[in-house]
Amino acid sequence: MSTFGIAGVQMQVSAFVPNLDRMNNWMHHIRHRFPWVKMVMFSELSPHGPKQKPEPLPGPTEAALCAMAKETGLWMIPGSLFESVTRPDGSVATYNTTPVINPQGEVIRRYRKMFPFRPYEHDVEAGSEFCVFDVPDVGRFGVSICYDMWFPETTRTLVAMGAEVILHPTMTDTIDRDVELSIARASAATNQVYFFDINGSGDAGTGRSIVIDPSGYVLHQAGAGAEVIPIEVDFAKVRRERERGLRSNLGQPLKGFRDRDVDFTVYQRASGVDSYLHTLGPLVKPTD
Repeated sequence: MSTFGIAGVQMQVSAFVPNLDRMNNWMHHIRHRFPWVKMVMFSELSPHGPKQKPEPLPGPTEAALCAMAKETGLWMIPGSLFESVTRPDGSVATYNTTPVINPQGEVIRRYRKMFPFRPYEHDVEAGSEFCVFDVPDVGRFGVSICYDMWFPETTRTLVAMGAEVILHPTMTDTIDRDVELSIARASAATNQVYFFDINGSGDAGTGRSIVIDPSGYVLHQAGAGAEVIPIEVDFAKVRRERERGLRSNLGQPLKGFRDRDVDFTVYQRASGVDSYLHTLGPLVKPTD
């Protein structure tokens, strides 16, 4: 199968009441309105909004999400939820975690956000494991969350692991959404990958979700309100452009990166090449 339907849902997210019923309604609407869609993804923290109390995984919210996926027969990326993990010493860590749920209602992966929006998300721990998964007979997908994409190494690593589509739920309610649109488009082009950057609206985002193809073309950019974004991904296009070049026979950035002549010492913490960064002061929230 060369093509695969994905629907991003830019949903009105409440910070004060659960959003699970609304998500369930969207899943059933998409199942009947767009029967060619096989995967649905929501924005960051969609199930309960940004004020959710963390819960262990698996847990009741994840079980409800799995039931939605099984009932509709759809792959589901439900945005994310706050996960609580009890450490051996009895203390509790909180992660911002995205489950990947298959059409049988099974969680096949969980991804913990690597770059919490610090210093604002100071009470959220950072994950350390990348997340890719395969849809059988279709292709490979990678998952990142919100602030992760500001660090290009995250997308580069997912693509180096074989990802052909990046699923990127976000919750941006700040004035830098226009910057993120540029980052999303650059991430797609420099990595020759489909990039689904799905934001929330209402209490969890200003909307303006965007989907970009491996040539850097914008397939759709949403407005500020609730919206469903059904897109047919063409895996043959990804593979052809990675073989022959961007926009038919132009740049081949993935091969160029693979065949590079330089090693980036900035990634070696003991190299000293990043000494300037250590002059910038602590990572703290401005107070005046």
